[in-house]
Amino acid sequence: MGLCGAYNWLDGKAAFEIDPLGNTLEEKYGQWDGVNKFVYGKSNQAIEKFNAYSMIVDPMTSCGCFECIVGVVPEANGVMIVNRGFTGMTPVGMKFSTLAGSVGGGLPTPGFIGVGRIYISSKKFISADGGLKRLVWMPKELKESLREKLEKRAKEEGIPDLLDKIADETIAEDAEKLLEFLQKVNHPALTMDPIM
Repeated sequence: MGLCGAYNWLDGKAAFEIDPLGNTLEEKYGQWDGVNKFVYGKSNQAIEKFNAYSMIVDPMTSCGCFECIVGVVPEANGVMIVNRGFTGMTPVGMKFSTLAGSVGGGLPTPGFIGVGRIYISSKKFISADGGLKRLVWMPKELKESLREKLEKRAKEEGIPDLLDKIADETIAEDAEKLLEFLQKVNHPALTMDPIM
């Protein structure tokens, strides 16, 4: 799916051109030699490789049309997601507009990726970095709009109450308050291996 949440002719054309994916180089990270070859050629040799399932190790690039931005919150050992249209502050100390200026532009930014909304509920959502269990903060509107899909995924992950453990702007807008909340609700990200 396109980062903007839509499929278009160019997305289909690119998918067709990189099929087959080629040999799997990194199954956990989602890296294939056919994709790397395509990306290297189409990026004017600027990007040698990328991982589809990691936002830390050789993450994918973002053009700027993404629906949401995922960013690491180091203090919480997790990630936050902010959607386009949310104008408030996030726990990483930046609003969507500032983040978009850093994440967009076609260059990989380890620790940050642009995504489509539906990707958040995918089994492959940053799966190399811990997946949905890493999600510690998101705007209330985004959480509610994806509630059914996220609850289904949380149950599949064995943590049916995960959504209640994910903070929003009514609970915290900075990392300190976020961490207090996460400790209070015993969020799984706090006991996971370090994200960075």
